[in-house]
Amino acid sequence: MPLVTTKEMFQKAYNGGYAVGAFNVNNMEIVQGITEAAAELNAPLILQVSKGARAYANHTYLMKLVEAAVIETGLPIALHLDHGDSFDICKSCIDGGFTSVMIDASSKSLEENIALTKQVVEYAHDHGVVVEAELGTLAGIEDEVSVNAEDSSYTRPEDVQEFVERTGCDSLAIAIGTSHGAYKFKPGTKPQLRFDILEDVARRLPGFPIVLHGSSSVPQEFVKIINENGGNMPGAIGIPEDQLRKAASMAVCKINIDSDLRLAMTATIRKYFNEHPEHFDPRQYLKPARAAIKDMVAHKLVDVLGCDGKA
Repeated sequence: MPLVTTKEMFQKAYNGGYAVGAFNVNNMEIVQGITEAAAELNAPLILQVSKGARAYANHTYLMKLVEAAVIETGLPIALHLDHGDSFDICKSCIDGGFTSVMIDASSKSLEENIALTKQVVEYAHDHGVVVEAELGTLAGIEDEVSVNAEDSSYTRPEDVQEFVERTGCDSLAIAIGTSHGAYKFKPGTKPQLRFDILEDVARRLPGFPIVLHGSSSVPQEFVKIINENGGNMPGAIGIPEDQLRKAASMAVCKINIDSDLRLAMTATIRKYFNEHPEHFDPRQYLKPARAAIKDMVAHKLVDVLGCDGKA
């Protein structure tokens, strides 16, 4: 089975009241952990690559890893560019075999966002590729994306219909209270997604797939392991998973997950080195790290996204 776009995935997800997981990949072990979990649970899958990951791992290496995952699993897998910040990088990924790209012009004015998104959409659609756009700005830091809390903004529901109609984008990332990275909220606070905004957007865009970025839950067991093994992550708090599951039951068809994978991998490796300081073979510490990612993804697919058995 070749790589697929997200069109059919999202239509099924919207009608079925679940979301598809979009997991960021950087190397072989991460790809393997994600896809092994999805294969065992027969779940549809989006593997996404940020600008930074593409620079780190090299486009060709990443393509071959994803192609291997398709061969090994037989799953419907979409390969997506996460947070493309220019027409050129979107074009490069489209020309290089990606089946989905995101153009993130959310920091620009509405008119500038529309113009750049439309340019990417026209090129992508001519090549059979789908486009995700963004309205509203999430706070936090992740790879190339860095937005101060005071510069973040919720999506304005009154803008979404005009934006989608004028750009022709295929899905829309909105800001309803999620945040990039592990440091989302102050200790003692209770994060609350703005479901009123999501409901208003869904009413204005019936049947249209919505995307949530910055949706890691920051599992405290991994934060604790990191802190017990030489790390320093005070006050790392994420999005409650029950709120993500509620969003997935509504109009949200794609939920991005990255920081939780990094936490699982880093915590496992830190603990391994603390317990086995004499080991130096990368296979010895990357094997349990890969298993931790697999367990994390399996949990997300079943308990948060609800997409197990939907491939």
